[in-house]
Amino acid sequence: MSQNKNLAELSAAGVSVWLDDLSRDLINSGALQDEIDTHSIVGVTTNPAIFQNSISKSESYAEQINALAASGADVDAAITAITTDDVRAACDVLAPVFADSDGHDGRVSIEVDPRLANKTDETVAQAVELWNLVDRPNLFIKIPATKAGLPAITRVIAEGISVNVTLIFSVERYREVMDAYL
Repeated sequence: MSQNKNLAELSAAGVSVWLDDLSRDLINSGALQDEIDTHSIVGVTTNPAIFQNSISKSESYAEQINALAASGADVDAAITAITTDDVRAACDVLAPVFADSDGHDGRVSIEVDPRLANKTDETVAQAVELWNLVDRPNLFIKIPATKAGLPAITRVIAEGISVNVTLIFSVERYREVMDAYL
């Protein structure tokens, strides 16, 4: 397959093209690698809606879901296991991009549970948990730019964890996020 000309030009101009999608089928079929090769994809971002769509439309998760159910895993533990497995696999696919770009590109982003958006300590705890479970240097932990998310961002970065901030809807909040990074 040949490169998409428009995306190749964007990439050559310094734009990092990310895919806003992830599924086990995308990984296992080689389609994610094809996206990297033909559409200049250098990163993947995920969120709970993406995973809900992926899991509900694929049989690729059935074996793991059955095993998790048989082990007595609760819903939250099962979701964490499934999503971190997929994100880890995507990190592995993007690892050469990460290495070739000296860590600038080749990243995969996983979001903390949105139910924690107004809970600083719980956001930090889950960010650390996700970082440890995925255990890949090219992982981003996506934290919402809520009032409770701002101190969580600072604390998670202080732990040496890469952070991607989401839900920035104003210039004022953007400034607050920049302060949280510093």
